[in-house]
Amino acid sequence: MNLQIHQTELSKILPFRDLYLQAMNRQIRYNACHERGWSTLYLFILDGIPIGYSAIKGKNELADRDCIFEFFLLPAQRKLASLAFQQLILLTQTSYIECQSNDGFITPLLYEFAEQIRTEVILFEDQQVTDLKIPDVTFRPYNDDDKVFEHQSEPPGDYVLVRNNKVVATGGFLLHYNRPFADLYMEVQLEHRGKGYGSYLLQEVKKACYLAGRVPAARCNLGNKASRACLEKAGMGVCGFVLEGMVKK
Repeated sequence: MNLQIHQTELSKILPFRDLYLQAMNRQIRYNACHERGWSTLYLFILDGIPIGYSAIKGKNELADRDCIFEFFLLPAQRKLASLAFQQLILLTQTSYIECQSNDGFITPLLYEFAEQIRTEVILFEDQQVTDLKIPDVTFRPYNDDDKVFEHQSEPPGDYVLVRNNKVVATGGFLLHYNRPFADLYMEVQLEHRGKGYGSYLLQEVKKACYLAGRVPAARCNLGNKASRACLEKAGMGVCGFVLEGMVKK
């Protein structure tokens, strides 16, 4: 058996990545790293035949390549996963492993090869159709003449909630995730928080997302209890966590 690992380019691993995305069938947080040139890719070759790939990015600095974040082997070669992963670590001298807990390809390897495992990010998927109603507000697309309040954490969105002719919340969905998934976001004006506007806005943005041929997904910081409650009230449910750990010495 001759297992080799060669650095490669995105076009060479696309067939394997298509299989990976199909098997995952959920949002991939770092999907955009490949398209934006923020990843270094490796091809696994067994006895001259490609059998899978892995991807490395910078954990804290984009220019670094110190964190393994994707790993995939064809089903017939999965018994070689530990060996291939160990050889990848030796070759690249990476210091970190980062993955989604709902990624069954790399998560077991994270626990095998990493320590000090932690999480700060919760991942959400659409799990429930809701019927929230707020009679005194209107949901509609953003207009160029809308006066939008100063945002503190999110960009002004493509959709707004209007109350008494004033924008009280904005939101939308971003397309940096793998198809067909989209990333929901919103922000409510400070003095109007705690009134259910955020959840109602997300409910309506979900509908717009589906009409655009996309599946709603979202994420938030583990400590952001208000954001989590807002997402869950709008029918979004926890589907995983972003895990990270240091490679064992």
